[in-house]
Amino acid sequence: MTKTLYELTKEDWNSLFPIEMVDHNPSWKSVFEKEKEAILSSAGSDAILRVEHFGSSSIPSIKSKPYIDMLIEIPTELLFDEGLIAKFETLGYSYFKVPKRDHIPAYMSFGKGYRFDGIKEQIFHIHMCPLENIMWEQLLFRDYLNENEDRAKEYEALKVELAAKFRNDRGAYVLGKNDFIKETLEMIKSQE
Repeated sequence: MTKTLYELTKEDWNSLFPIEMVDHNPSWKSVFEKEKEAILSSAGSDAILRVEHFGSSSIPSIKSKPYIDMLIEIPTELLFDEGLIAKFETLGYSYFKVPKRDHIPAYMSFGKGYRFDGIKEQIFHIHMCPLENIMWEQLLFRDYLNENEDRAKEYEALKVELAAKFRNDRGAYVLGKNDFIKETLEMIKSQE
């Protein structure tokens, strides 16, 4: 019997979907735009206030995991709304609640494109939350790296190093980037 994404253990995720860095693909922008349109058509502009492409695939000058990361703004009253979750499930997304951690409030997350048979599909990650969630600072990080190629290349070097070291440990890979992201956000805020 085939497992679902919900049944995967941490070890399953790490072995089935190892960290892989690839050169930037210029088509990622149009892939994002097409998915954004599908989301807006399904969920509507009352529920979806804004859809942003972020993460390394939105930074043309660096290598990235071949995933499209999206940050979606919703009204506060739709956070964890079952009707909204159902609309994304209709689009092929699996829903995961991201619990509160440190200074980041809980929010909604969705994934699509993960296959167990080894066939590659475009993977999408959605982080969905109201504007007051600190996750929105990720756009400052994206924009800064798009404007500062030297800092972007430092980030790329870190990601390549972490991907080689933690190919089958997604958690360690993500944690390994945190200090760089935090330091960059502090640099941005000190310049304001």
